[in-house]
Amino acid sequence: MNLENVIEVLRLIWRFCSRTLFELQGTKITLISLVLGLMIFLFARSLAKLSERLVHRLISDRGLEKGVSTAIAKITRYFVLTIGVIITLDTLGVNMKSLAALGAVLGVGIGFGLQNITQNFISGIIILFERPVKIGDLVTLDGITGRVVDIGSRSTRIITQDDTTIIVPNSKFISDNVVNQSFTGEIIRYNVNIGVAYGSDTKKVKEVIEKVAQNTPGVLKEPAPQVFFEDFGESSLDFSVAVWASDLWHSRKILSDIRFDIEEEFRKESIEIPFPQREVRIKP
Repeated sequence: MNLENVIEVLRLIWRFCSRTLFELQGTKITLISLVLGLMIFLFARSLAKLSERLVHRLISDRGLEKGVSTAIAKITRYFVLTIGVIITLDTLGVNMKSLAALGAVLGVGIGFGLQNITQNFISGIIILFERPVKIGDLVTLDGITGRVVDIGSRSTRIITQDDTTIIVPNSKFISDNVVNQSFTGEIIRYNVNIGVAYGSDTKKVKEVIEKVAQNTPGVLKEPAPQVFFEDFGESSLDFSVAVWASDLWHSRKILSDIRFDIEEEFRKESIEIPFPQREVRIKP
């Protein structure tokens, strides 16, 4: 094959690639423009992921908390990806003004069908900006408690203490009641209720409970535990102890240890834990 034949083959390939496949808003779309647009989009997507990692690393090195750095990194990724999509459409010759008008018309038609998706996406953006929850927070939603491990564009992943991953639509964090135990920091107060028999030495009961709470691993020394005489119950004198803990994830074990130790100390001090009793009298 001589040089002339090679040139002729290249011309045929160029003609084929330059052939109009279809028209979009008066712009002729060719195979070359499609391939070029696809390459630009793939490059923009890769650049968006790279920028997310770089921004996350730079912000993390400055000592900001993980939730803040993750939110800024995700917003950077969405911004770069949006710019890439705009450049891709412009490369294909799509008129952005016409596309905006078309999008407004189509938005009305498909809005109902994509209502939930759009709602979750917008809710995800609100979560990233307002940060009612952030990665690492311990939250309770619909009676389920877990730690937030990822906030995506459509949904948020929560992992429970049973190592079960729950995928929650972002809109639920905006519309439903959410208990965020980490919102004001990683310190929270817990209460343990205790009942003792009538006739017990209440001062001694208080001393025993305070001693146990102060010596339980995981309970903070400051603020110090507090014991309250809550009420005169039907079958018991009702006490409660308020303790502060910073290990929210293992709070269940901390409270369990307090109950175990209180029961053990009560047996040593002969303090009785009563059970409900009823006295029935039968008249002759």
